[in-house]
Amino acid sequence: MAFENISEKIQAIFKNLRGKGKLTEKDVQAAMREVRLALLEADVSYKVVKEFINKVTERAVGSEVLESLTPAQQVIKIVHEELTQLMGGTQSKISLAAKPPTVVMMVGLQGSGKTTSSAKLARHMKKQGKSPLLAACDVYRPAAIKQLQVLGEQLDIPVFSLGDKQSPVDIARGARAHAEKNGFDLVILDTAGRLHIDEELMEELAQIKQQCHPQEILLVVDAMTGQDAVNVAEKFNQTLGLDGVILTKLDGDTRGGAALSVKAVTGQPIKFTGMGEKLDALEPFYPDRMASRILGMGDVLTLIEKAQATVDLKKAQELERKLRQNEFTFDDYLDQLQQLQKMGPLNQLIEMIPGLGKLKGMQGVEINEKDIKHVEAIIRSMTREERRKPDIINGSRRKRIAMGSGTSIQEVNRTIKQFEQMQKMMKQFAQLQQGGKLGKKGMARLPFFQ
Repeated sequence: MAFENISEKIQAIFKNLRGKGKLTEKDVQAAMREVRLALLEADVSYKVVKEFINKVTERAVGSEVLESLTPAQQVIKIVHEELTQLMGGTQSKISLAAKPPTVVMMVGLQGSGKTTSSAKLARHMKKQGKSPLLAACDVYRPAAIKQLQVLGEQLDIPVFSLGDKQSPVDIARGARAHAEKNGFDLVILDTAGRLHIDEELMEELAQIKQQCHPQEILLVVDAMTGQDAVNVAEKFNQTLGLDGVILTKLDGDTRGGAALSVKAVTGQPIKFTGMGEKLDALEPFYPDRMASRILGMGDVLTLIEKAQATVDLKKAQELERKLRQNEFTFDDYLDQLQQLQKMGPLNQLIEMIPGLGKLKGMQGVEINEKDIKHVEAIIRSMTREERRKPDIINGSRRKRIAMGSGTSIQEVNRTIKQFEQMQKMMKQFAQLQQGGKLGKKGMARLPFFQ
């Protein structure tokens, strides 16, 4: 996961600070040296790191910290505030045209995820009540037009195309005219990329900008490329004048340097992040929430929003009753897995809950579609009594369940163990709520506690 290493290191630094009663200026400076190394190792721009550390240190050695009753908490608060500002301060939304259609021009290098991000953005804006039109302006990459058409069909969003014989400028201009004539209030231009920045690419993009007057020029960059992503953003911004960035593959094994550097280097905000391959895996970027994740504070607001969009209220209320009466069954377990799957990868959800990611048994939890199907087959092979009373599932029953589900005894054992882990996790949710770490309002929209 992005930021995993930097998050662990910074949290360890702050844990040491918390162990001290009063902080001296020397304590703060020593901690800032460690933070500096953690940021540089995460591939954050050296200039950005230097300015960030200077700002934090200047505030942290002041009287507001050194004379505070809880100095370590004050330092963490300052770091959180400065991280938030570093990444843009506040959420930056898509600017809409006063007179439709709004034209959004997607640019970037080949392989950054531009076409998929165009479709994801169209889906996101459609859910916001817009009527989007996708425009296939990449006439160079083989199957680029077909890829966009397939994605548009999956989302029930029309795709404008003139084939690969017309110029991208003509296609973009035609897409805008088609939108005006047919009542589309948003046009998303999926432009061509190259393996590297060259004059021909930039000239073509500049012509599209001149002809179509986009309200938004969004650069799609791959977070996996680290500092190179920031260099690409800087060059595109100098030539085209960007309005924002979409950072893709932030769910992958990235060091996070691009997310922390791109706003400071280009002056342009990250507007969205790609958090997976599915077409719903595009999230608005909230600098304060990302700062909280990095510092191990969780991100309950995003979790609540995900739950609100996917959770069945009646089922959740019934589950709450069962939990109170200790009646949680395998059928309930399967239903919860299916609802969690709709919300996104479980390891991402766990990261959003303050303190839960550190609890024993929560690290490395993964669920994918294949796992869900196997679990469903195993549960369907159980008798009604076995689903209600898992304790009665002995060796011979496990063998019968494996044969009936077309799986192995090892998979049956794993499913039973995962069921037990889910029970523990839900008890830990309850303990967090009772301990006041998650307020009632925060828990009210989580799938387990409606």
